[in-house]
Amino acid sequence: MSFFATRPLLPSQRSLRWVSGLVLWCYVALHLSNHALGLVSLGVAEAGLRGWAALWHSVPGTVVLYGALLTHWLLACVALWQRRSLRMPWVEALRLLLGLSLPVLLAAHFVGTRWTYETLGASPPYARMVQALARPENLVPLMLLLTGAWWHGCLGLHLALRGRAPGWQRWQPLLLTAAVLLPVLALLGLLSMAREVAWNAALGAASSLPPLPAVRRTPQQLAVADALEDALRWGWLVALAALLGVRWAWQKWQRQRAGSPIQLRYPDRTVQVPRGHSVLEASRAHGIEHLSLCGGRARCSTCRVRVQGPAAHLPEPGADERATLARVQAPPGVRLACQLRPLGDIQVTPLFQPAQPQLPVRMGQERQVAILFVDLRRWSGLAERQWPHDLAWVLDQYFARVGAAVQERGGLANQFIGDSVMAIFGLQCDLPTACHQALQAAALIEQRMEAWGETFRDQFGQPLDFGMGLHAGRVALGQVGYEDTTTFSAVGEVVNTASRLQDHSKVVGARLVLSLESARWAGVADALGTPEEVQVRGRSQPLQVLHVRHPSQHWA
Repeated sequence: MSFFATRPLLPSQRSLRWVSGLVLWCYVALHLSNHALGLVSLGVAEAGLRGWAALWHSVPGTVVLYGALLTHWLLACVALWQRRSLRMPWVEALRLLLGLSLPVLLAAHFVGTRWTYETLGASPPYARMVQALARPENLVPLMLLLTGAWWHGCLGLHLALRGRAPGWQRWQPLLLTAAVLLPVLALLGLLSMAREVAWNAALGAASSLPPLPAVRRTPQQLAVADALEDALRWGWLVALAALLGVRWAWQKWQRQRAGSPIQLRYPDRTVQVPRGHSVLEASRAHGIEHLSLCGGRARCSTCRVRVQGPAAHLPEPGADERATLARVQAPPGVRLACQLRPLGDIQVTPLFQPAQPQLPVRMGQERQVAILFVDLRRWSGLAERQWPHDLAWVLDQYFARVGAAVQERGGLANQFIGDSVMAIFGLQCDLPTACHQALQAAALIEQRMEAWGETFRDQFGQPLDFGMGLHAGRVALGQVGYEDTTTFSAVGEVVNTASRLQDHSKVVGARLVLSLESARWAGVADALGTPEEVQVRGRSQPLQVLHVRHPSQHWA
């Protein structure tokens, strides 16, 4: 049985990190939300605190919260230990720095709240806590703690879900607004409650506040609290420094014990790295562009590489790598660069390349143009089997090839919808030239897609296929959309017809279906055979069309 078929009986580090982080993120979100209730009134915030405390101060809540906290910190230390290089994208570095700094800020807050509650058996109401927290020497560390923890969690969610959740990119502006707004509302809520307490005290209306039980600490208890706070803060700093020091000494000893470094042979260079480095770490350390959309946590397969070398130099995949490779049906010899730590010299070939950016073009008028639609085939089946990150990479590669071919032939690829591309020709030329450019672009698209198809089947287990439709005529050009979300596009019957002709290419098994009218404008109608009359959905009259099985054989 293949190792891809085995499933771990215990949760993986990735699963534990995800679950524990989500618990802590929910805790911080509730904490900030409860402070924000102070914008309504102190009484509302006090009521929220009672419900919030009942949840987390219960035995199950305490076990879940502190279990998640210890698990997350332990896994962070393990991840830091396992890193052979501290080179990483700035987003990952920011998330790591925020996470490592939180225990320093958390020490005072923990001693002043939960430890006081457990030792004295009473939790002071919001009125008393607000009076203490509103002081600048307490407010600044508190907001740094909550904001740092909040943004650490938000960055973790973003890195985990940006390619896995279908609506994440669409809702990202709204989610970013909420992520920025919640800490601001929490700060304003604290200040509002402090002002309410001061106002009530000035009016002599303190009796209207909830009764404040006497929570007095003796000098001995204060000394113990101060000592505990210092011990927690300095204990973490010493432990972190010890971890980094032991990690550095261990890696140095490992390099000396392993002897000479190993060689990784890339297509364009050969690099040397110590044994124990992952292929992704080697790429980053030597400035080699290497795609990894999930940040190197086996949540996608965009870092996958084809490896060649002795079997003794390739350790068995771990549970996370096995699951990802099985999901994408990776062929033999393909591994995840973020997980593979070679034991000897091997040859590696990154299979995914970073996408190239597209440059938008904008203008607006009514004009005669040629419209070309391109559509991927079998996309639904591919989407069912592959990781979202991998599908995003496929679309980037597909859009880059089609967009570049269109641009090189004088057109504008203006809309990328799902797995379809719409291109406009004739924005700066007459209609006959536009139709000829569109046919040349169709031929160039076929050439580049067929070249890509040679490796696509090996990577994704299915052939690469596509179809195109072409029509020409008068359209309205301009910005379409709503408010700030607009795009340059063409509107009219010509656009709808070109899209329907692309659909018809599936029926006739041709790469390109074009209207007889557009073929005549391009001057190629006589060379393409006898036209066929079809009924196009959305048109009252049938349309004469021509089929071209392989455009590259006509206009390459």
